[in-house]
Amino acid sequence: MSRSSMLRRLAPTLLLAVGLTACASDSPVEESPDTTAEQPTDDDAADDAGASGDSAAFPVTVTDDAGEVTLEARPEAIVSLSPTSTEMLFAIGAGDQVVAVDDFSNFPQEAPTTDLSGFTPNVEAILEFEPDLVVLSGDSNDVVAGLTEAGVPVLQYGAANDLETAFSQFRALGEATGNDAEATVNDIQKQLDDIAATTDVEPGLTYYHELSSDLFSATSSTFIGEIYGLFGMVNIADEADTDGGGYPQLSAEYVVEQDPDYVFLACTVFCGETAESFGEREAFAGLTAVEQGNVVELNDDTASRWGPRMVEFAEAVAAALQAG
Repeated sequence: MSRSSMLRRLAPTLLLAVGLTACASDSPVEESPDTTAEQPTDDDAADDAGASGDSAAFPVTVTDDAGEVTLEARPEAIVSLSPTSTEMLFAIGAGDQVVAVDDFSNFPQEAPTTDLSGFTPNVEAILEFEPDLVVLSGDSNDVVAGLTEAGVPVLQYGAANDLETAFSQFRALGEATGNDAEATVNDIQKQLDDIAATTDVEPGLTYYHELSSDLFSATSSTFIGEIYGLFGMVNIADEADTDGGGYPQLSAEYVVEQDPDYVFLACTVFCGETAESFGEREAFAGLTAVEQGNVVELNDDTASRWGPRMVEFAEAVAAALQAG
């Protein structure tokens, strides 16, 4: 696979791999029940048990990128081969059910990272963990067929096209694992709204979001672009997205012509880019963003995973706009 093809497929995953803090720790804590309240009936207790993830709620059928998947029982040995799905699982309270994650799943710290690969998955290696659910981002090496033949349910969730798709993945994983994801989704949405509402910024500022040093970017149609859209920013990559894929490769001439007010570097770890190295590129020394010191270094993972740490991505953008 060429570097360009890999970046088109993996850009959102790689960018998000380095930095946001999970929202699980920020989720509202349920209040202790009022012991003086009327005690629930047996039927109410059964309903509550199902809502909290008890096996009574199963079987369940959820929708993934490939169709519908039915889980007969609450999974207790989940293998995640998607860094973003790993973060989602822990954020919604399914961390105790996760027995193994892939080598790029570096957050949260307690995630049981292994040498399993999400890019070149091996069925035999996965089955060694005796999973009753596998979550992955795509069907490489015919892994889905191999796991299905072994009787293991598989959920596929690729890069979210937008925030609503990201939230849908949260909800689906919650249903599939017997956990209520709605509180987590509501908390993330509220935090994003609050960040946007409390950031005083001039509307219409233009920006270039760099996924890689060979000028791949993300448009407003992506969840990445939606985060910037919360602040009323204008994405220079939109007009260059001729195929509508959301992740066009720009040219240096195009970036110079657009002359963005801000540049956000989302490959500072994987590519080693810095504000200084960006400004030293021959074509970019005269950009408005460079001259005004508005080249912003983002954490790769924080800026590219569509999970709970989207909040930290938004916080980083807000901080840069307030400082600019």
